Amino acid sequence: MTSPLNVSDSHAHWSPRLWGTLLVLCAAMFLDALDVSMVGVALPSIADDLDLTTSTLQWIVSGYILGYGGLLLLGGRAADLLGRRQVFLIALGVFALASLLGGFVDSGPLLIASRFIKGLSAAFTAPAGLSIITTTFKEGPQRNRALSIYTTCAATGFSMGLVLSGLLTQLSWRWTMLLPAPIALIALVAGLRLIPHSDREDTRRGYDLPGAVTGTASMLLLVFTVVQAPEAGWTSARTLLSFLAVAVLLTVFVTIERRTANPLIRLGVLRSGSQVRAQLGAAAFFGSYVGFQFLVTQYMQSLLGWSALQTALAFLPAGVLVALSSTKIGDVVDRFGTPRVIAAGFTFLVVGYGLFLRITLTPSYAAVILPSMLLLGAACALTFPSLNIQATNGVDDDEQGMVSGLLNTSIQVGGAIFLAVVTAVITAHGSGDGSSQAVLDSYRPGLVVVTAIAFAGLLITLTGLRRRRPVQHSVLVASSEGDRAAAEAAAAQQSAARKVAVRD
Repeated sequence: MTSPLNVSDSHAHWSPRLWGTLLVLCAAMFLDALDVSMVGVALPSIADDLDLTTSTLQWIVSGYILGYGGLLLLGGRAADLLGRRQVFLIALGVFALASLLGGFVDSGPLLIASRFIKGLSAAFTAPAGLSIITTTFKEGPQRNRALSIYTTCAATGFSMGLVLSGLLTQLSWRWTMLLPAPIALIALVAGLRLIPHSDREDTRRGYDLPGAVTGTASMLLLVFTVVQAPEAGWTSARTLLSFLAVAVLLTVFVTIERRTANPLIRLGVLRSGSQVRAQLGAAAFFGSYVGFQFLVTQYMQSLLGWSALQTALAFLPAGVLVALSSTKIGDVVDRFGTPRVIAAGFTFLVVGYGLFLRITLTPSYAAVILPSMLLLGAACALTFPSLNIQATNGVDDDEQGMVSGLLNTSIQVGGAIFLAVVTAVITAHGSGDGSSQAVLDSYRPGLVVVTAIAFAGLLITLTGLRRRRPVQHSVLVASSEGDRAAAEAAAAQQSAARKVAVRD
């Protein structure tokens, strides 16, 4: 069942309320992405103020990732079962309260707890918000435009988080924790008035509680194991036993999902090649970018001696490029189709990472760093919205939350896994004489791994180009009632054909 605000005419103008709804959802996604990146620059100040060890400091970042990545599957299905509006607004309120808590705590464990709660709430707002968009805007140009704006806000938040953190940390690290609170509260108040009510799925057959328990436990343990692996050792008994437990839990989860009448994830959705490519592409895209950002911030601050603000400003061109393109990507997708746009984005990503391999201890920003940042900005603008469009196209309304949760899980788990891999590679090559050149040499293999991850994402995308032509969402202009009816019938046939690929 679609929302009462559903836009059916591809040429219809969006009403002020529809724009308001989209802005509320964009604000929540902006905050989710902002919170992921903003804390990184503030970590040294937090460690000094709260007297935290390195291992404790790591969990300020990892706590958020654990809550976010571990509970996304449950969050996506909860949106379908309990109502997207209710889940989104409640989780947004929890996010605001956790932000306030994080800004006033005076101990490391409390700060980690607030970060975990924020990640948990984001695990419910992200899939609920995405599914509200996909059930409000009809598949085609209108949805593509809405998703391009929505996902661009996420990419902008991730990029701008570095800049804002650099500015706010000059005052106090606590402002980096407090900033999301008033924005979330404003979005909550606006959402109560603007976000339409949605129908809940018929749950008389009951909830998939065994699937929820095993699925959530497997994701939590997977993220926890990957985050801890570099410290505990990838081949340690603890890490290997944890991965074995993850495999057992996932096997049990899949068995449950195949047999239950009301699954947390309908496994048949993964029979679609485009769906699988979207999930794997999202993991490769975000995983490579997180690894790259980690390397670059270490390079700029540790080796070049740049301040947090200078480092943040170095990333600014990428964020600006993403923001300026927010309303245009939907038209690009309409014309060329998601596979081609995603392939172009991954190509920019690979070239941008490759160019950054030219860095030295005395780099030229204009000749070396800036070209990479511009290419990365173009890659984010093209790839992130297109992956969301590809993952949600052809999916029934009552499964949009499920697919949204699955996509965000791929993003977060991919980020956690590939960041851990990049960190391990740097550590393995860091046994030099401790000189600046030796440190730089240890970064290069990490950059090669980042580039290889992006190249793998490109290859995955190219398999879709060989198999099918991009879907065109052009709208026929009917000259009469009969022509209009024929055009609508043809559009319906195209939509039905797309949905066949993702059904059992």
